[in-house]
Amino acid sequence: MIRQILLLILTICLSVYLVIYSEFFEFELSSNQSEAFYNMLLLYLGSASYCFIAGELTKNYSQVDRFWSTIPLVYCWYFTYASGMDERLILMSSLISIWGIRLSFNFSRKGGFSIIPWKGVEDYRWEVLQRDVAAFKSKLNWSLFNFFFICFYQLGLIFLFSLPILAAWQGSNPLSYIDIIIAGVLFLLIIIQTISDEQQHKFQTLKYDKIHKGEKLSGNFKKGFIDYGLWKYSRHPNYTCEQLIWITFYFFSVSANGKLLNWSIIGCVLLVILFYFSAKFSESISSKKYPKYNNYQNNTPMFIGYKQKNHE
Repeated sequence: MIRQILLLILTICLSVYLVIYSEFFEFELSSNQSEAFYNMLLLYLGSASYCFIAGELTKNYSQVDRFWSTIPLVYCWYFTYASGMDERLILMSSLISIWGIRLSFNFSRKGGFSIIPWKGVEDYRWEVLQRDVAAFKSKLNWSLFNFFFICFYQLGLIFLFSLPILAAWQGSNPLSYIDIIIAGVLFLLIIIQTISDEQQHKFQTLKYDKIHKGEKLSGNFKKGFIDYGLWKYSRHPNYTCEQLIWITFYFFSVSANGKLLNWSIIGCVLLVILFYFSAKFSESISSKKYPKYNNYQNNTPMFIGYKQKNHE
């Protein structure tokens, strides 16, 4: 686990270096674009510092989770305003607003938000890491992990996968039917993600309602996890959509610049890598908790793909 985390941190550092200094990517900003970029960079640094301090003081290390669905809206609308309300950027920001409001609602009903900003439910995986990884039993090591990975890496990633809107601002191509197609695909992905989250929420709500009532669990509730609906075709349909949403978001910059590759692709690529390792870790916990989860893994792809069913 520690090696994987170090790999993620090194990957983002190397990627940023290549974007800025490689001749392959053209990272040239106008004075207005540079000013907007550095202002949002300061927002990233400030929010990461806040999350670190709040996490250390409260021992709740899920401060970044409260920014995941909210701060991209700030980034997008600020760049949109700085651009003079460019019509493509308005479209991009509007779609991300729909995404962010929906995701915030889903996070809120799970107890993620609180009237007191630094409170709320903590990601159960942080407790598992502290308990099971020997290196993280050290307070210093955990604080370093909180600083570099939980706060600065994750919020840095959020900043990066929001930056296709800046790359789109750099472009000179006018809004076209291609942008409308991209918008349609992105909106469809938000709908599919909503359906997957609703299925998961309904299942978990009913399961714990039965447990609290002392009822005997049967069927899927006895297995402990959902494997029907969209979850029949992917072990993480919500994660799949999240990755595809930001990959699709990147294509607005492609439409604006007329080039398949530009510097802002770094964000969605790193997001895919993070989700892979995150899902692997979550599943290592689930496979220990639920005896039939291994069979589910064998029969169902993690994200997208096909697996031959092997019914037990």
